[in-house]
Amino acid sequence: MINKDIPNYYQKRREQLMKAHEGALFVLPSQKSRLRNPDVPFSFRQESNFYYLSGFEEVDSFLVLAPATSEGTNRSILFVHPKDPHQELWEGEMYGIEGAKKYFHVDEAYPVSEFQSRLTDYISRSQEVYVTLGQDFRFDQLMIESLEKVRQKTGRSGYGLKSMHDLREPLGEMRLIKSKEEIALMKKAAEINVKAHQMAMKKVRPGMMEYEVSALLNSVYESHGCPRIAYESIVGGGKNATCLHYKANNEVLNDGDLLLIDAGGEYGYYASDITRTFPVGTEFTQEQEKIYDIVLKAQKTTVDLVKPGVTFKELHQNSIEVITEGLMGLGFFKGPPREAIAREDYKNYYPHKIGHFLGIDVHDVGLYFDKDGEQRKLEPGMVLTVEPGIYCLPSDELCPEKYRGIGVRIEDDILVTDSGHENLTGALAKEKDDVLSLMNEE
Repeated sequence: MINKDIPNYYQKRREQLMKAHEGALFVLPSQKSRLRNPDVPFSFRQESNFYYLSGFEEVDSFLVLAPATSEGTNRSILFVHPKDPHQELWEGEMYGIEGAKKYFHVDEAYPVSEFQSRLTDYISRSQEVYVTLGQDFRFDQLMIESLEKVRQKTGRSGYGLKSMHDLREPLGEMRLIKSKEEIALMKKAAEINVKAHQMAMKKVRPGMMEYEVSALLNSVYESHGCPRIAYESIVGGGKNATCLHYKANNEVLNDGDLLLIDAGGEYGYYASDITRTFPVGTEFTQEQEKIYDIVLKAQKTTVDLVKPGVTFKELHQNSIEVITEGLMGLGFFKGPPREAIAREDYKNYYPHKIGHFLGIDVHDVGLYFDKDGEQRKLEPGMVLTVEPGIYCLPSDELCPEKYRGIGVRIEDDILVTDSGHENLTGALAKEKDDVLSLMNEE
């Protein structure tokens, strides 16, 4: 059943974008249907920017934000497929032309077949054009051909193509600061994800397969309103926890190993992203506990630093210092901590950054640096992850042997507030005693 109660904040976003770029044309294609098998498509998920500005979830459509003409105001236009009873029989109800205009608060709606013929008129009436190139060759070619047709109409004037800009930057900056509606969705996504990880901690037992744990997580996501996962779940037992983006999820979980789970559901198109690491059996080994304590300290002290005005660089530097001092205490490398940090010894065990922006995309959009190349400062409304880790590869002969094969990462989703921060996923246990207590609950 189609949704006829579309929030008006999509319309407000469009108006905000067009007001900030008077005279500009924005052209956004929706996600296309892509085949998994010869006649079976992959599960559909709308293109993020298209959804952010429209809320429209049908395939092979276009959204155009056209500048005002001398007679009117800025216009938002959807190009969609007309209602088709035969297609609806197989794939479900469609909005059609009238439904698109009525329910999505756009000024105009047309059949997608008219998009190409109308595009040159929109371009000719604009001062500059914002698109995303490089994702679909056919769309890229259509845009360039349309720009050239408009240029040819100027005759022997010497004019070149209308200026083209990548819409990802201005739209990314809009998406970076979350509205109250977005924050509410992200809090719900976080709440569901906490439940999923809690379920995993309670249910994991030696002898289970990694993919069984993925299935447990998915059952919680889907039963609580997440129609899809935010990214492919990482469920790595033992040495697999040392692989940052482990994807196979096909090995048995052994008693005495650690299990690293990095997983999240997507609620209302907004992602949650949590990582926890805990024993497959009943206790941490002494070596596992020492590595875990270092990562936990790095994570907690870094979260404590999150507030407006702080940079990712400062957050990452704190995690580097805590991890370096901790590993030096275990004999991983020698020398004063300052010298070890200068040598970047930590990179053998902590090769990634402290975190990333979070939103509609799990690695969300927005500039990490300002126009001068300096790290931007955090602002209220941003959401980011804080996720330090230590990964001791089994093959690393520089690593003390008793720690080889141990991988630990701890990650939470943090909202920057006016006065500091709010940990959206803080309800999930990460202190060792709390984790073990949860694991032993019936």
